[in-house]
Amino acid sequence: MAYKLPTSMKQWVLRDKSGFGNLLLEESPVPEIGDFDVLIKIHAVSLNYRDLMIAQVRFRRRVVRTGPLVTRFSPGSRVAGQVHQTHIAGTITVPDAMNSLGGLLDGGLRQYAAYHEGGLVELPASLSWREGATLACAALTAWNSLYGGPKALRPGETVLVQGTGGVSLFGCQFAKAGGAEVIATTSGEEKMGVLRAAGAKHIINYKTNPDWGKMAKELSAGKRGADYVLEIGGPNTFEQSCAAASIEGTIAMIGTRAGQSPGTQLPHTALVQTRRIMIGSRLQFEEMNRAIEVNDIKPLVDGRVFGFGEVREAYEYLWGQNAVGKVVVDVE
Repeated sequence: MAYKLPTSMKQWVLRDKSGFGNLLLEESPVPEIGDFDVLIKIHAVSLNYRDLMIAQVRFRRRVVRTGPLVTRFSPGSRVAGQVHQTHIAGTITVPDAMNSLGGLLDGGLRQYAAYHEGGLVELPASLSWREGATLACAALTAWNSLYGGPKALRPGETVLVQGTGGVSLFGCQFAKAGGAEVIATTSGEEKMGVLRAAGAKHIINYKTNPDWGKMAKELSAGKRGADYVLEIGGPNTFEQSCAAASIEGTIAMIGTRAGQSPGTQLPHTALVQTRRIMIGSRLQFEEMNRAIEVNDIKPLVDGRVFGFGEVREAYEYLWGQNAVGKVVVDVE
């Protein structure tokens, strides 16, 4: 039975970047597709910290129509879109980085979207719509941090993650599945349970232990330090990340959530390697999805899920840093 396609849809647009109040729900025609395009029905989206800056989202959707030359998908396929639509494999290029959803290309806060088949991946059948919506940014960033560099994470190594955001929780899960030992930092007792559930063996309260980098090194296997650090905080946490890292350990530079700190002293940088993370390629996305399927990994979604009419509230909730796990919006 053919899918009955409406002629119009609803979508959230940002006309002015001066605040979340400028997010507007509008009516728009359902997009047309070209020969190599796929029309998808979006079921759920997840928000990321970067979305607070540019109002972009990651989404999980179902194919409802394909162009005549599409070979990778068929109607009914469950798919997700890459953030950088043309980054297929290898090192990301400047054009790849520019060609991003929520940047030069429209993002996913809408009921239908049309994208080139090359920018989509099939998703694990074991995941729900909400779980699948979390993968394209946070999960892929964590996967790339641990397995996408010149030296992939090995069993028995130590990984340090910061906080209970999406990247850190996925980092815990992927590291645990790979046989590594995980050390995590957090701001309070109430968030320790979710870190343990994700796979953290040791948890440090960074508010009561300001020199948490030294403590993390003491807790690491052989007290040699963390082989991988997922650096989320930026300048205000980087010095402690360096203190926690092993000699020639890798610090994956991901975010700046802790803010700026002019004049930060970094005495340990000569002994560590830093690697900037730009999410990941389609090949890495597909590798990650196979690992999720084989290891039965379930993304951790925050207990509060928002409706499609509550997008502004979802943004405010994420901004308040109260979420534990990924913040998801149901489109249907």
